[in-house]
Amino acid sequence: MIFHAVQEPLARHLVRRAGEDCELWYGRWDRYEAAHDAAPPLLALLAELHERAATASALTFCASVELERQERDAGRDAVLVGLSGGDFPAPEPLPVPTAAELDAVAPGAGAAVTDGDVVALSLGHLGRRTDWALLRALCERRPGLRLLLVGERHDDEMPDDPDFAWVRDAPQVVWCGRRSDDEAALLLRGADVGLLPFRVDPFNDAGLPYRIVKAAKLGRRTITPDLAGVRTWEQAVEVAPDLDAFAAALDRAAGARHRPDLELRAWALRQTPRRVNRPLWDRLRERGVDTGGR
Repeated sequence: MIFHAVQEPLARHLVRRAGEDCELWYGRWDRYEAAHDAAPPLLALLAELHERAATASALTFCASVELERQERDAGRDAVLVGLSGGDFPAPEPLPVPTAAELDAVAPGAGAAVTDGDVVALSLGHLGRRTDWALLRALCERRPGLRLLLVGERHDDEMPDDPDFAWVRDAPQVVWCGRRSDDEAALLLRGADVGLLPFRVDPFNDAGLPYRIVKAAKLGRRTITPDLAGVRTWEQAVEVAPDLDAFAAALDRAAGARHRPDLELRAWALRQTPRRVNRPLWDRLRERGVDTGGR
């Protein structure tokens, strides 16, 4: 079983040595041959290795409906496995944490907001994948927006980006830094909605960000750009194709921290590894492997 195309040469060697008793399984989690941080020669190599792995694979399992579609369009079989919420904390979403509790995790996170304003939280990578122009435009359009950015900030990835520089210094933006899962869950309980401010490009379009199901475990939906992969979890996202739609979605989310979506939370809690990985367990049983009742 491999989870990235760079593992294909080793996998090919192992399958050849093992003979008929061995088959290759290939997990497709990202469209890494379109990655932002790789030079063109490396991207070409990744594309070639992906084709080799997918062609040789006896079972290709994909994290998103878009990755599955791409494999089928290429004439290959694939199954959707998706992702689980794992062990990300899911405490009771109410009561909303106090300002002191929020500020103890990230100074400024507990600042008061007026009625009608919204607290939005982005959890994860803060660098080249982020649409800084979108975040700037949202802050300018909604001065009452409090934006909590949770994750490591990669300034070196945006050295000359004026929109990033603007967001970096905006008073309504709280840079929470890298936080533990427990701390991130507490900050989510203090937010109205999750935000996925990704650029729309081939790499981001195909993936399925974990942060969506993490927010859902706290009863929070996530506002996203028009990305194909996020539609794997349609019940957990609100797709906003443009700035107007993003702003309107934020307006609708105002105050949602006081009324978490318990039906969404229940769905997210059902996305356990055992449930999500069922197609893999089924395939093992088909091959005569004792799965211990899984």
